[in-house]
Amino acid sequence: MAPRVVVVGLASDFGCQVQMTNIEDHLLDVLGVIDLVYWQLASSGHMPEEYDVAIVEGAVTTEEHLRVLEHVRQTAAAVIAIGSCAVTGGIPALASRGDLEARYGCVYGEDGAAVACGRISPMPVHAVIDVDYRVPGCPIDTDEFVRVLSRALLGLADRISDEPLCAACKMKENVCFYDRSEVCLGPVTRSGCGARCVCLGRPCTGCRGLSPEANIESLVELLEERGVSRAELERRISLYNAFEEEGSPR
Repeated sequence: MAPRVVVVGLASDFGCQVQMTNIEDHLLDVLGVIDLVYWQLASSGHMPEEYDVAIVEGAVTTEEHLRVLEHVRQTAAAVIAIGSCAVTGGIPALASRGDLEARYGCVYGEDGAAVACGRISPMPVHAVIDVDYRVPGCPIDTDEFVRVLSRALLGLADRISDEPLCAACKMKENVCFYDRSEVCLGPVTRSGCGARCVCLGRPCTGCRGLSPEANIESLVELLEERGVSRAELERRISLYNAFEEEGSPR
């Protein structure tokens, strides 16, 4: 029997699920080996009680999300978190800083606290349940997603890269943004995207999360020599990594 797969969406713009529809070169091959029993973006049905693999997009922002993830972990043999929101908390995690209740009024008006009943401080999926596989990025890279899904279906271990992006960027023979006096988060960001943004002329913004091998203090020294403060670096890092700075990753 083909592995039963569900795709669950939490708090996000659904961009990574949309990106999944862009795997034209592999779509038929992927659909030919799985039983896609539920896809929140493309289905109006209910999530089944039994399945083998759960693909989760989005940050955890409500008590309902907690219950959904608890059921997912109890049911699925493999859980795959896709996209920055699910892997690091992404942009939603910016709201985890400071007084969350004070933010309700900005979004929902005077009765914000009542309207936002059940909302919790945003966090990545791994802060709630154990995650077996990760596909970081905003949005995800379709080729990487297919590779990770294949590993999950075969029962192979996750092989997410730990090294910083700069190594891959140099292999692409890109001119370093620091030689142009521009700030790039490549020295502290997890590699695996092929330095796509840098190859397109844009500095890295850190959407794949912080590399465990990153030397942030060295980057602080480098930036301070160029007149960029530690506070500014932290501000830029927090765009996709606010929870990783404030919380304790699982």
